[in-house]
Amino acid sequence: MTSLFCCPICGAALHRDEKTYHCPAGHSFDRAAEGYVHLLPPNRMHAKIPGDNKQMVAARRAFLDAGYYQLFSSALNSLAAQLISPIGHPVRILDCGCGEGYYTGRLASHLACCGAHAALAGFDISKFAVKAAARRYEGIEFAVASCYHIPAAAQEFDLAVNVFAPIAPQELLRILRPNGALLYAVPSKRHLYGLKELLYDCPYENEEKDVAYPGFCLEERVPVRGKLLLTDRAMIDSLFSMTPYYWKTSVQGSARLHDAERLETEIGFDFLIYRRNMV
Repeated sequence: MTSLFCCPICGAALHRDEKTYHCPAGHSFDRAAEGYVHLLPPNRMHAKIPGDNKQMVAARRAFLDAGYYQLFSSALNSLAAQLISPIGHPVRILDCGCGEGYYTGRLASHLACCGAHAALAGFDISKFAVKAAARRYEGIEFAVASCYHIPAAAQEFDLAVNVFAPIAPQELLRILRPNGALLYAVPSKRHLYGLKELLYDCPYENEEKDVAYPGFCLEERVPVRGKLLLTDRAMIDSLFSMTPYYWKTSVQGSARLHDAERLETEIGFDFLIYRRNMV
């Protein structure tokens, strides 16, 4: 069976069977028991174990499974369905930085319920995240890979999705078909501001700007807002562990959060819709 991914070494098409992914040039990659494939060559691994560790992956899964960000997942599903609806052929969708697969899996289920003919793949630099995704979500191809060297052929995908992951615009321009779409989720100005008030002496708002990427046209910014109240100590810890603030917070800030009996905060995603130019 032909893969949605390509060989990260020579760029040729990959074929997959029960045990391996392999290309005509003879490059072969073992398929893990969970079904995912490791397509991140050693010379592109800038850490011994890159990406989120087991603790962060487990925290994100616990928090997302509890439904606290379901409004954002539902908005992403609706926008993605709208973006692919005019396409006549079976569409290909790539989740860039898929994490443990929450948004990818829910998107696949939503499109299937809508009767859309879509093939989905997702990748992340974290082996622990990809393993968790592949273990839970069947029918989606998952790979360990870098967003700066996406193992996909040129003009292969109709839609790319990115939720809070690093972005490499030139790579996305390369792998998207002409007039293909990029659905890029970024935090709103006040996203998790209540958390920052506990962590920092001088909390700050997130920067909000419309970035122009060569080869793309920004069509729309779609805001999705909500409020979050957490009184469960484990959920507060899970939220903290899945954010970048986990690595940036002082001992004093962490102590304040640990002593908090509740966390109330604004939450918000902005979905930026970019369209790849026709040429």
